[in-house]
Amino acid sequence: MMKHFGIAFLLLTVAAGCDGYWGKKTDLEFIDVPEFMQREIAYVPIQPVISDFMKPVDICIGFDELIYVVDGGAEEVVSMDESGKILARFRVPGVRHVVQDRRFNLLAIGTYDTVINGVQYDLSCIYRIDMQRGSLYGLQYAEITNKIIHPYYFKSEFSATDAQVRFNGIGVFGSMNPNDNNRFVVTRSGPSSNNAGRGPDDAVIRFNNKDEYQSPVFVSTSSGLFNNYFRKPYGVTTFTQPPQFSASTRSDFYVTMLGDDAALSVQLIQFNETDFGAEFRPNIFPVGDTSEAEGYLNQPNRFRRPIDVAMTGDITQFVFVVDSEADSVYQFTSNGIEGVPPLPGANTTKYQLASFGGTGSGLTQFRDPRAAAMFRRILYVADAGNGRVLRFRLTSDFD
Repeated sequence: MMKHFGIAFLLLTVAAGCDGYWGKKTDLEFIDVPEFMQREIAYVPIQPVISDFMKPVDICIGFDELIYVVDGGAEEVVSMDESGKILARFRVPGVRHVVQDRRFNLLAIGTYDTVINGVQYDLSCIYRIDMQRGSLYGLQYAEITNKIIHPYYFKSEFSATDAQVRFNGIGVFGSMNPNDNNRFVVTRSGPSSNNAGRGPDDAVIRFNNKDEYQSPVFVSTSSGLFNNYFRKPYGVTTFTQPPQFSASTRSDFYVTMLGDDAALSVQLIQFNETDFGAEFRPNIFPVGDTSEAEGYLNQPNRFRRPIDVAMTGDITQFVFVVDSEADSVYQFTSNGIEGVPPLPGANTTKYQLASFGGTGSGLTQFRDPRAAAMFRRILYVADAGNGRVLRFRLTSDFD
């Protein structure tokens, strides 16, 4: 007993001679506490540059997971794989836009030469291109199976102003219903404000999956129902994007407008079904302050000439706007915020700007860019003025 008491006394004596019961707290000042710095977020170029074009004016990702480029200078649709290897070329007169539906048919906007009353006209035309020939598939086996020529899809008579009307872009819708799958909308612009009671030339028009014209898109707002809502509509894209298995069935679409009076020149038009029927209605995203982000999709007069809008088919649902006059590509989130969320551990909650561009021939510069498309986290841009297609990847996407 006395032995145990002595040991306990010794321990208490040692402890009492220290600062605190268990001794002096260890000084940790020598350890450098790390600061979580914001990592730079940007789209960085992937080389080599793909320069096998005269004037690339459009680009799309197909549901067959190939890349299709419109070479306006050569009047060709060009297919290539993800490495940039050219697979085939197919001539379409006056071609300026291409998209693929879920049947793997291409829909290409070009021109159709014809003579009417002794006068030659180049009428706007949508060409349906089937790339399946027996058991063979590819652009090298393609043939044109249908033509939608303005104005003969919705009227039989012709006037001189019809030759000034142009189709501009196409967006394809997916559906679980075979009768609704592969419907599409087309942006159309022209000089007439009242097409014999059928609506103005400036319109977004609807076709079914048999290439039959349905109607213009009428837009409902708080001020009423409008058949003249769109101001020189040009670019259009839907939520139905590759890959095939993830394609959305939504009937909403983004549209760009080039009219001088279109202050909100890029808009999301949503399709709603109510007890009173179906309607298309604009969804205007809120505009916040610069403490949240540098910019917003629906800032008034945000763009100079937004010639194209594209959307990703993955979980990010990024929206890209190509401004051919500003020589820039702008990137937004699905709720209209410019930029991308900050990386985990960053010392900010502000969305990080990823838009880029500027006039020139550098690897992150453009001259008259016309279109963008993204697939498997690679962004493709048709740089028309420099005769090339550029590829980019977001720095946060690198392993």
